[in-house]
Amino acid sequence: MFGLALNTTWLQLAAATCLSRLVVTYVIRPSDHARLLGVTLAEDLNVRSVRRSLSHESFTRLVVALVLARLDYCNGVLAGLPASQLSRLQSVLHAAARLIYSVCRYDHVTPLLQQLHWLSVPERVTFKLCVMVFRCLHGIGPEYFSEDFTLVSEIQSRQRLRSASSTDVVVPATRWSSLGDRAFPVAGARAWNALPASVTAAPSLSSFRRLLKTFLFQRQLRQ
Repeated sequence: MFGLALNTTWLQLAAATCLSRLVVTYVIRPSDHARLLGVTLAEDLNVRSVRRSLSHESFTRLVVALVLARLDYCNGVLAGLPASQLSRLQSVLHAAARLIYSVCRYDHVTPLLQQLHWLSVPERVTFKLCVMVFRCLHGIGPEYFSEDFTLVSEIQSRQRLRSASSTDVVVPATRWSSLGDRAFPVAGARAWNALPASVTAAPSLSSFRRLLKTFLFQRQLRQ
């Protein structure tokens, strides 16, 4: 149960739980800035119906928030899946691009993705893997993942080899290629080693993300 009281100088929200009957009152003071606003969308919301009420930029942000955010959520677990499985998610990405530009479903979508500077689903998975590896190597990732990555240059037996100056990481050996190769320490290491040194040697996470997206986008265009 919620009670809402309005005043010209403050907003009071009282919440009562049915079990304890305890009433907790929150007083929200006015502010010039609003942060962390919770927005609830109706389940039967038709995104097309609000397009005329929004600018192109605002509508693009809405589609990104509703579609791309869900495509990118935990997409690292999709590493190693066959293209036939990823194509289903890629069709969702294509539909979102066509929705933004109001084109037919049979129109060519590649120019739209280029204008939006969107990565394809496989490249988005690679982006997520490489960002997590970067965080692990720089001590800003989860400890249970950071322990799985070792730079080749840190192995004593390879310190005199040419690979000692590289930023490659050791790829763990696996018994089953169907499942073991999809594990994050393996898939992440292989995705990382496929990057050029100009990307992996980025000094900060923000610059790495920028360089990584540019590299993946250019690679996507060449395919």
